[in-house]
Amino acid sequence: MPLNDEHNSDSESSRLSESTAASSDTEYSRQSFNSDSSSKPSSPAYTWLEWILFVPAASPPKMITFDELMAAARNLTNLTLAHEIAVNANFCIKHEDLPQNSFAGTVKQIVHKAFWDHLESELNEDPPEYKHAIKLFEEIKEILLSFLTPGANRIQNQICEVLDTDLIRQQAEHNAVDIHGLANYIINTMGKLCAPIRDNDIKQLKATDNIVELLRQIFRVLDLMKMDMANYTIQNLRPYLQRNLVDYERTKFQEILEETPSALDLTTEWIKESIEDELSSTSDESSSSPGADSSSKRTISPTLVLNNGYLKLLQWNYQKTIPETLITDEARLQELREKLKQLRIIACVCLITNNMVGAAIVDVPDFAEQLKRISLPLLEGMNKKTFDLKEALNAIGVQICSKVNRSLTERGLPTLDEEMQSNLMGQIAHIVEENNPVCSLIDKRIQFFLRSLLALPSFQKSMPTVPGGLSVIQTEMELVGSQYASIVNFNKQVYGPFYANILRKLLFPETPMGKAETGTATATN
Repeated sequence: MPLNDEHNSDSESSRLSESTAASSDTEYSRQSFNSDSSSKPSSPAYTWLEWILFVPAASPPKMITFDELMAAARNLTNLTLAHEIAVNANFCIKHEDLPQNSFAGTVKQIVHKAFWDHLESELNEDPPEYKHAIKLFEEIKEILLSFLTPGANRIQNQICEVLDTDLIRQQAEHNAVDIHGLANYIINTMGKLCAPIRDNDIKQLKATDNIVELLRQIFRVLDLMKMDMANYTIQNLRPYLQRNLVDYERTKFQEILEETPSALDLTTEWIKESIEDELSSTSDESSSSPGADSSSKRTISPTLVLNNGYLKLLQWNYQKTIPETLITDEARLQELREKLKQLRIIACVCLITNNMVGAAIVDVPDFAEQLKRISLPLLEGMNKKTFDLKEALNAIGVQICSKVNRSLTERGLPTLDEEMQSNLMGQIAHIVEENNPVCSLIDKRIQFFLRSLLALPSFQKSMPTVPGGLSVIQTEMELVGSQYASIVNFNKQVYGPFYANILRKLLFPETPMGKAETGTATATN
C-alpha cells in the first residue's frame, strides 16, 4: 500500500502474506449476497433489520405517554414490515433518487455540491487540508466493516489497519497521505465484498481519476451495496418469518394493545356493524317466515359475522381507516377491490351483449373471450382519480358494436341496424349508474361466490362453483378468490383470539367467560 515508502513495503507484504488466508473471508462475504438462504440455514443475519424486527417492547404502561405512543407506533411499523416481507415474495428495498426538479431534489443537489466543492478546495490547498477527507475515510471504514460476516477476522483487521484514521492524521501532519492509494484499496475491498451486479460500478470507479469525484462515486456505490445487503437480509429472514409469522404478529399486536388500549376500537366497530347487518338480515327472514325465532343474538354464528365483515372489505371506502387488525393487508385488499370492480364491469358487458345480440354471435367460438380482450385494456387504471368510467364504457360500446358487425359481415349476415347499436351502447353506458339491475345481479353473484369460498374449510384447495353469468371471468375470479381467501384465513389465524373476545362481549355479554370462549371458538377456524 503506497501510503509512504516505509508503510508501502510493510502494508504490501502484510496484504500479500494474508491474501490467501483472507480469500476465504472475502469470498464468504461476497457469496452471502447471492446464496440461497436454504443452503445456509444458520447463516448470520445483518443486525440492523434483526434489531428492528425482534427487539422486545417495553413493559405495558398504566398511563399512555408520548414515548409509549411512539413505542406502539414502532411496534406497528415492525409488524407491518415483517408481514410484508413474509407474504410478499417480491418485497425488496429499491434505490430511488429524488426528482431533480423537485424542491427536495434541488436542495439535496445544492448541499451535496457545496460539500464536494469545499472538499476539492481543501485538497487543492498547499499543503492539502485532509480534515474532511479523513472523516470520509472513517465513515467508509465503518461501512465496509458493516458488510463483513462474523468470523471474517483477517479482512476486518486489514481494513482497520489500512484505514486507521489515527495513522492517516499523523501522515497528514507530515503531508505524507497517499490519498489515491487509500482510494484504490477501498475500491479493491468493495470489489471483494459487493454482489456481482455491482461489478460494472467497481470498474467505473477504477477508471475515475479525479479524487473528489472518485470519493463521491465511492459513496454512491456503497449506498447501493447497503441496499443489496438489506435485500439479502430480507431474503434470509423471509423463511424464518413465514414459519413464525402467526405467533410474531399476534405477540406484536398484543404489545401494541397493552401500550394503546384503544388499538381495537375500529375492529370492534367493524365487527359490531357486521353483527347489526346479520341481525337485520335475520329479522327480514323471520318476518317472511311465520313461527321463526328472531329475538336473540345467540342465533348468530360468530364465523358468519366475521365472514360478512371480511366481505365488506371488498366494498370498503378506503378513504376511511381500515380496522386495526387488517392494516398490514390494506394495500392488497384495496387492490383486490379494484380488480373485482373491473371484473364486474366485464361480466356486465358480456351479459348485456349476449342478451341483446346473442342469436347473432351464438356460433362464434370464444366470442365472450374476445369481448373481454376488448374491455380489459380500456378499463386499466380504474383506481386512478383521473379515470373516466363513462368515457371508457362508451369506447367499449363502440368497439363491441364494431366487433359484432365485423363478425356478422365475415359470415355473410346483415349487420346490426343503428337502433340496435344505439341500444347496445346505451345499455353498456348505463352500467355506471347506481342500482343498475344488470350490475346489481352480477354483484350479487360475485358476493355469493366469495361467500361460498369463505365458507369452505381453510385446508380445502378446491374452488366453489362459479355462478351463471361469471363464466367469462372464471379464471380471474378464482385467482382473486384464492388471494382473498389466503388473506382472510391468515388474518383469522393471527387475530382469532382478539376477534373471539370481541364477539363474546357483543354476542354473549351475560355469558360466563369459559362458556363464551367455547361458544366463539369457531370464530378462529
